Amino acid sequence: MNMKVKTTIFRLVLTSAVALFTGTLFAQLQPNQTQGYGSNQVLQFTYTQNFDCIDQPLDDLNYNGILAQSDPGELQTPICVVGTQPSINPPGQKGNPAVTTEPLYVLVPMFSVDNDQNPGSAISCKNVVKGTLCGEALGKTLISLFGAVPEGFKQKPLVFTQCPDPGSQPGTCTMHASRLDLGPVLAALGFIPPPTSNVFLPTPNHSHVLINQDINIKAIWWQVIPVLVLKQSDWPAQDGSSGITSLKAIRAAERAGAAVEAPSNFFLYFSSSVMKDMKM
Repeated sequence: MNMKVKTTIFRLVLTSAVALFTGTLFAQLQPNQTQGYGSNQVLQFTYTQNFDCIDQPLDDLNYNGILAQSDPGELQTPICVVGTQPSINPPGQKGNPAVTTEPLYVLVPMFSVDNDQNPGSAISCKNVVKGTLCGEALGKTLISLFGAVPEGFKQKPLVFTQCPDPGSQPGTCTMHASRLDLGPVLAALGFIPPPTSNVFLPTPNHSHVLINQDINIKAIWWQVIPVLVLKQSDWPAQDGSSGITSLKAIRAAERAGAAVEAPSNFFLYFSSSVMKDMKM
């Protein structure tokens, strides 16, 4: 058997094995479930109610100069903001949620595997809320800011992410918000001036990480802490065998300048457990 035939057979076997592994993983998930990582293991999240994005009385999250307490219109559509820190969590517990609420680190692949210069690769406008930057306009903006279309905002990312759900459209995920205001965090990173209006982008393709002690826990509120992952080498493998799959790995990437995190007013409600037969 010549080398070319052997290589072809190997690729077919590998592809079949990966497809079988992926199908087995996703077959375990219900429509209200996603995967996550924690303590270098693959987790299963079960969402039992909708998300919440905190908008406090003295906020002005739509930049119209009217405080939320006097602006009913501000409260009719969720404004989920990356780069802001509310002073309460959804149950109304006062104090910094960084202290009162368990963290859900949301990994966003902000690198481009193929240095994608095609604006049309970005998440389309097909399933996004009006007023959200999408399609070629999104692609052009991302290329101008980051030099390429990152995998996190591609219609077809070249890395595995736990959201969107299998078979679902990019920009969606069960019981999640479908768009985020990234204005404050982009300004904090120096990409844009301080925003005077919302900079809504589709919810990016992403994966999740919990701290070690939270990998098996009943349903609670979690504060979403976005983590922009800048290097492909840090991106977690689907089975959790490498990459960022723990808080320790997040902190190491941040110290190396390969990841950036920010708070948000975005909260999710779910339980977590280690997926059966998936302990590494």
